[in-house]
Amino acid sequence: MTSTGSGLAVPDWPLSFGQWMPPMEGGVLYEHGHRVAASLVGLLIAIQAVWLWRREPRGWVRGLGWLALVGVVLQGALGGMTVLLRLPDAISVSHAALAEIVFGLTVAIATVLSRTWRSAEERGVDSGEPALRTLTVATAAILFLQILLGAVVRHTGAGLAIPTFPLAYGRLLPPLENLPVALHFAHRVGALVVAGAVAWTAVRAWRRHRDDPWLRRPALALAGLVVLQVALGGWVVLSAKTAWVATAHLGVGAFMWGTALLLALRTGRRLRLAPRPAGWEPLPILLSR
Repeated sequence: MTSTGSGLAVPDWPLSFGQWMPPMEGGVLYEHGHRVAASLVGLLIAIQAVWLWRREPRGWVRGLGWLALVGVVLQGALGGMTVLLRLPDAISVSHAALAEIVFGLTVAIATVLSRTWRSAEERGVDSGEPALRTLTVATAAILFLQILLGAVVRHTGAGLAIPTFPLAYGRLLPPLENLPVALHFAHRVGALVVAGAVAWTAVRAWRRHRDDPWLRRPALALAGLVVLQVALGGWVVLSAKTAWVATAHLGVGAFMWGTALLLALRTGRRLRLAPRPAGWEPLPILLSR
């Protein structure tokens, strides 16, 4: 909706112009359609939580289901607040960030419920420094932070603060005194950091686990997606934020986040950490079996 400028096409909440189903025209189509889709997602996540509570023996997986349900309820509340408070930046960014968290929880649930997860076997030690498990978790975390920064850029109107690409006003480093320019440039730098993290992870996975498609495929998919995402990011600028291009950029970013989570979970399932010297205490990584 941000890409089409439809965020306040319906000025009331939870009803739309006092109706459950207003005329679906213009921006109302996008805004109310978003509410209908959100309601459907909330219903499905509620059904998922109940199903897990009744049928899933692993307590931590049931916990993920309840977390997703709490998250989607809070997401709906934040969505309402963005309308009633007239799109404040902080709430709009929080709304976007929580959406990614809920999406990540559903990806994790789907992953650990899959048949391939249940039948997966350990295939050795996670050798290398840093370990592939560490790389995949770090890559997923960096991706989330980049998505959060992208939400800040989008909701503060900084998407075209630098209207040229790949250079910024014909320079590698633009003047950063202006906050929108600084935010926009930080997002570009973040894209380079993400690309580096993804490349490192994909190369490590290919070199050490190319014979294991369970790890190799999501690693290569992530590498391909980062190339597409950088291209879309440039296209957003060069097209002056054409709605469908900006929406595709947002969607591919979410797809990358989900793929990075999938790879991190699978790596934790497949590989065990190498023994460490006595007295060395690693930080716990919550990739439970």
